[in-house]
Amino acid sequence: MDLASLIRNVPDFPVPGVQFKDITTLLQHPAAFRDIIDGWKMRYADKRITAIVGADARGFIFGGALAYTMGLPFVPARKKGKLPADTICEEYQLEYGTAVLEIHQDALKPGDRVVLIDDLLATGGTMRAIANMVERLGAEIVEIAFVVELPPLKGREKLNKYPVHSLVEFMVE
Repeated sequence: MDLASLIRNVPDFPVPGVQFKDITTLLQHPAAFRDIIDGWKMRYADKRITAIVGADARGFIFGGALAYTMGLPFVPARKKGKLPADTICEEYQLEYGTAVLEIHQDALKPGDRVVLIDDLLATGGTMRAIANMVERLGAEIVEIAFVVELPPLKGREKLNKYPVHSLVEFMVE
């Protein structure tokens, strides 16, 4: 399936100069969404995964669906102040600012084998922050998966110690 054709480009969002890749148009095609989740389920079926970690907010869509279909726990990496119990946090750079993410302290334990999921890899800051927290909790990162990757922004460089998997690439400036 041609996933790229189902992803809308929104120029100058959220700030001038950013070419936002909007996956909400892809989600309007159930067959495409199903292909993504079924493909990842097959990809990770024999990897002894114990949890799926999803990035706030669009990573929740794909990560939650994958966790459900694989019968695994879903761990949300949320924006600061959104989780109700004790958390660990990590500040990171976005392509257009800074942010902080948190994970519950008891969400993962040593020996867990996890896949990190988000909709898009740009500069890699979000996933690097999540990976740092996951490792601080003692879990092993099996792979980091994205629907979309923007290779010119060199996000893989921040994630170079992990296997990274993406389904669609857009060559943007």
